[in-house]
Amino acid sequence: MSTAEIAQAKGRSSYRWIVAGMIFSIYTIAAADRANLGVALPFIRQEFEMSNAEAGGLMSLFLLAYALAQIPAGLAFSRLGVSRILPTAMVMTSVLTGLVGTAGSLLALKVYRFGLGLAEGPLPISMTTTINNWFPPREKGIASGIFLSAVKFGPVIVPPLCAVIIAVWGWREVFYFFAIPGILLSIAWYFMIADHPSKSRFVNQAELDYITDETPSGSVVSTKPAEHKAAGLGLKRLDFFIRRREVSALETKRQVFGSWLIWGSALAYCFQLGVSSVLLSWIPTYLITVKGFSLMNMGLVSAAPWVGAVLGNLLGGYCSDRWLGGRRKPGMLLSALGTSVMMYLLIHSPADPLSYGLLLMATGVVLSFGFSSYMVYPMALATKKTFPVANAIVNMVGQLGAAATPFLTGLLLDSYGWNYVFTYLAIGSFASFVLLLTILEPVPKANKA
Repeated sequence: MSTAEIAQAKGRSSYRWIVAGMIFSIYTIAAADRANLGVALPFIRQEFEMSNAEAGGLMSLFLLAYALAQIPAGLAFSRLGVSRILPTAMVMTSVLTGLVGTAGSLLALKVYRFGLGLAEGPLPISMTTTINNWFPPREKGIASGIFLSAVKFGPVIVPPLCAVIIAVWGWREVFYFFAIPGILLSIAWYFMIADHPSKSRFVNQAELDYITDETPSGSVVSTKPAEHKAAGLGLKRLDFFIRRREVSALETKRQVFGSWLIWGSALAYCFQLGVSSVLLSWIPTYLITVKGFSLMNMGLVSAAPWVGAVLGNLLGGYCSDRWLGGRRKPGMLLSALGTSVMMYLLIHSPADPLSYGLLLMATGVVLSFGFSSYMVYPMALATKKTFPVANAIVNMVGQLGAAATPFLTGLLLDSYGWNYVFTYLAIGSFASFVLLLTILEPVPKANKA
């Protein structure tokens, strides 16, 4: 960094990191609202009788509605912007979370969980759109890692906290407790976060210029020392393997819907989110019914994969931006192949809570290492205008995989057993790896509007 650049940085505001903090806080609560059912499920089943397939279907309803909301939400954001949609979506998410605790029948539980999925559906696109607007290309991976670490940090706090609430009060109070923070945070977002930094009174001109500098990270032709260093580390060979190419921007919605790069990454994300969904929804039941863990041990060990996932998301985003020059596919490939191996290891997992918790934590690191790249990948393909739709496709297909897998897990458990579940997840992760080999590592040809 030159002397002039250092001087400019000293006079530059850093409000985008306040925005990142708000993204983390909002989505931690949103992730907690979806994760609490998995912890409460063994106790809900004591009140409402259901088979494993029915239990899996109950957990899948949220994700099905969540997936169906993605493309309509993406189209709405293109027209209305984040500030008009996010606060309302977050308030409705909180209200429906509270209503789950009032359910007097299995039908009511299903209705409230489906409604919760529809309400929460716009939130991930609002987060990624905000990241795309508020962060320069060289920081999008880190910012996306912060966002996705919130997706995983919610499940970190949920199991032990829910275990305490259930032990003291009951399963219904879990949902009452988690309904409150989202309302408060939605009000804070409305007053603190603008759709674009140019509309924020907290951003000075130096930070705005920095954010709107659209120089792609890791451009094909570059005189930056960091890029020469990357080339010196042998990334040219990696570029051949990941098929790094210059691509034209997807400027229309028709181009977005017709892009195999978007659909290929979406299908790979589908299988990876399926693994994450099973860990979120079924592991608490597995620990109690198969491993024979106590309520408190279940709460602590259930949090382990999400502690690892927080680390994996942050590490993956940092490595993608800083060590790999903005390359996204390497982390995605490593995550997909590594997760397949971790699923095999879970078949032969130890019964000791500490050993099993460490294995789950390692699984979370490996699984989540490439997740931030799935969010950033469409940013190199779409324009600012078409990005919400591109991101909606990736997230919709991913969430459909997340919705189907808990139900399929229930079917496998009713007919076979857990070894078949982990084998199925291993095969799915390897399918992600194969799909990722078919897509390019895109480099934008020019600055995008």
